[in-house]
Amino acid sequence: MTVDFLFDGPEDARVTVLLAHGAGAPMDSASMTAAAKALADRGIRVARFEFAYMAARRTGDGRKPPPKAEKVMPEYVAAIEALGPTNGPLIIGGKSMGGRVASMVADEAFAAGRIAGLVCLGYPFHPPGKPEQLRTAHLEGLKTPTLICQGTRDEFGTREEVSAYRLSPDIELLWLEDGDHVLKPRKSVSGFSAAEHLATVAKAVAEWAGRVG
Repeated sequence: MTVDFLFDGPEDARVTVLLAHGAGAPMDSASMTAAAKALADRGIRVARFEFAYMAARRTGDGRKPPPKAEKVMPEYVAAIEALGPTNGPLIIGGKSMGGRVASMVADEAFAAGRIAGLVCLGYPFHPPGKPEQLRTAHLEGLKTPTLICQGTRDEFGTREEVSAYRLSPDIELLWLEDGDHVLKPRKSVSGFSAAEHLATVAKAVAEWAGRVG
């Protein structure tokens, strides 16, 4: 499998973060690009990649619907291998579905010494409007050091909802006030801009990666 990467940040960065996209938007979407730039501004090297169904949309093969997360787990593992050795610790993760898939392959890669941690930008704890359909079973026993950055009004899991979940003690949560699923707040409500929230995320990721790496 050939993997095309989109890189941001210094090549000799001490920390590399591998990011996969969400279910409906490509690796170069506005939110993914803004997140990658914020991380790169903190001296982190960011590598973005796409799952095959999303890459196929670029070639005129039709708008293939996203497959179940379990189906693309091997593609995430292949991306880790295709990236090859990094200058320092490798953190895997992604936006929404991309972060969920990363969380599903993380423990095996962590146990093998291939990765140092996991970062999820807006984790899809449940489908919107279906809080009973939880996607948290594997998160209860997760062994990989994890940072989940979540908006407090994310329709895939609000702060009130997530506070009631049983999550591994190795999972840290960073809450972004009034952030939605792409971590964007309403400035008139929260007093924060999307750029400020992303800067907070990047700072937190850099500090956290320094601890776990």
